[in-house]
This record gives sequence, C-alpha cells and structure tokens, in this order.
Amino acid sequence: MSELKNDRFIKALLRQPLDRTPVWMMRQAGRYLPEYRATRAQAGDFMSLCKNTELACEVTMQPLERYELDAAILFSDILTIPDAMGLGLYFEEGEGPKFRKPVRTEADIEKLEVINTASDLPYVTDAVSMIRRELNGRVPLIGFSGSPWTLATYMVEGQSSRDFARAKTMLYTQPEVMHQLLEKLALSVIDYLNAQIRAGAQVVQIFDTWGGALSHAAYQEFSLAYMEKIVANLITHADGREVPVILFTKGGGHWLEAMADSGCHALGLDWTVDIGSARGRVGNKVALQGNMDPAVLRADPATIEREVASILTSYGDNPGHIFNLGHGITPDIDPANVKVFIDAVHKFSAN
Repeated sequence: MSELKNDRFIKALLRQPLDRTPVWMMRQAGRYLPEYRATRAQAGDFMSLCKNTELACEVTMQPLERYELDAAILFSDILTIPDAMGLGLYFEEGEGPKFRKPVRTEADIEKLEVINTASDLPYVTDAVSMIRRELNGRVPLIGFSGSPWTLATYMVEGQSSRDFARAKTMLYTQPEVMHQLLEKLALSVIDYLNAQIRAGAQVVQIFDTWGGALSHAAYQEFSLAYMEKIVANLITHADGREVPVILFTKGGGHWLEAMADSGCHALGLDWTVDIGSARGRVGNKVALQGNMDPAVLRADPATIEREVASILTSYGDNPGHIFNLGHGITPDIDPANVKVFIDAVHKFSAN
C-alpha cells in the first residue's frame, strides 16, 4: 500500500502535534452534492449504490475533489449488518430505512446468525480495497459500523423511531433477550470492522447514533459495554501503523469519562457539548472529534467562520482535535458553505 501523503488525521487521533487541525465531515459524500445525486440516480437507488463497488468508490472520492479534506470515509450504510442477517432492508423515499422482517421475539433472535463479512458483505470490503487504491495515499480511509445498540433499535422497531418503544420494552421486560441480540451484533461488528481493516481501512468509527436515548444505567449496560468488547477485539495495527478507533455516541455528553476508558483513541462529540469542557473532563486520554452544529452551514459565511473560530478557541492549543460536525451534514446545505467551513478550519487553526 502507498505511503500516506497527508497523515494529519491519524496524527491527531494519536494526539501528536500538528501544523493545523485536520477536518472531515460525517456524511461528506451525500445528497448536498449535485454530483452525488447524479451518481445515485445512475445507480437506481441507495442500496444499489452501496453495492456497486465502482460507484461507491466514485462517491467516496467526490468530496475530496471539491474540498481539502483530511480523510475519506467509506460510502456505505450502518444497516448493512442487519441486512446481511436476512431482515430485508429497503429504503422508502423521504421515510428512511425499513426492514421487511423485524426481530420481535426471542425466537426471531435465536434464528439470527453472526455475519461472516467475507461471504455475507463482500461488496463492502471490495469497496474499501478499491477506495484505498484510488486514494493512493492521498488521505487516510475511515471504515465504520453502527453500534450494537443502534443496530438493535432498527432491527426491533423495523424502522427509525422517535421513542424506541419496542426496543426499550424488550430491554426492560426481557433484558436477557436484548443481550442475546446485542452479543450477536457485537460479534458481527468485530468481524465486519476487522474485515474492513484487512481490506485497507486505516481508521474505524463506531456510530452509536441512538445511545443517547438510553438512561444512564442502560447506556453503560446495553451500549457502552458492547462497544468496549468491540474495541478490545479489533486489529490494532495494519501496514505498520496503529489503527485508531473513534466512538461517537450522539447525545453521549453525560458519559465522556466512561467512553474515554473504553480503549478507543477518540470520542466524537455532538454539538450539545462544549469541546473545551469535554477536553477538561477526559484530559489526555483520548482525542476529540467535532463538534459544530450542522445547521450552522445554513448561515452566512461570517457566521460559519465565527463558529469555527469559537470551537477552535474552546479546544485550545492541546493536540488531538479533529474538526467535524456534531452529526452528519444535511442534504439542504449549499456546497459553497462547506468550502467556507473547511477553509475557516485551515485559516484559524494554522500554527
């Protein structure tokens, strides 16, 4: 594999000093880009795009052609694992993901098999390998997965949810059944992320999108414990480099200290947390990634620049900051505002 020409992102994850703060965006290859929309139309639908190696590679590279980003992230979806378990994932326009066969009973969960990525999700690892070749050392490649709890919510609800009534009912009335599901998912995520690392991913991120919906005690038992298990079983070095792990729990500001003890290298922060306060709480244990509210990108350039400068000032001169949004970029954002954002990170963080 080719040598990294820009390793700012990896160095920041390892809390090493840098000339400027690296920046990337969650969902940076997405619907806000007209070229992405054109490629998705060519593919036919979202999952067809994910499963087409060449097109998945193409959309992964699109934001790097427009912007001076410090990382690429595999174009895929967190729900590939439950899809591979046979739940029948599909997307309805404007309604998000749905499953034809949600898991509602202990018998449903007993039937589920832990995935074997090589045979069940080869399109993902094929895309990782192709993207890594295409990048040719330009920037590092991030692989990712959903967390077991987040995957479980979709599998039990059968779709997105506001209150997670079915998943939480199972958690509180049949905790042993929920643990059975989470254990199978944790083993699947370990296999999936290790397969991505072997295929060429240089960093991995676990997206715990719905961890923040849990109570304090339930988060520790039903979300964080399984992410700790995953981190402990990942490949730690590849291509002669450490492979850093980022944990991102949306709404996880209450648990930063516990998350920092998980064995991960970095915590992703949403916009509800002050990054300077977070730095004070976790000390030098982990790097921090974040955390501008994506809605700021709807504002005028001066407001975007002010917000970037404010976050950088709050973080201070400590090493170990990766600038990102506090969640994924939304489809309505003007691509010109993204350039303002990225240029502002470069301008205000340069030493």
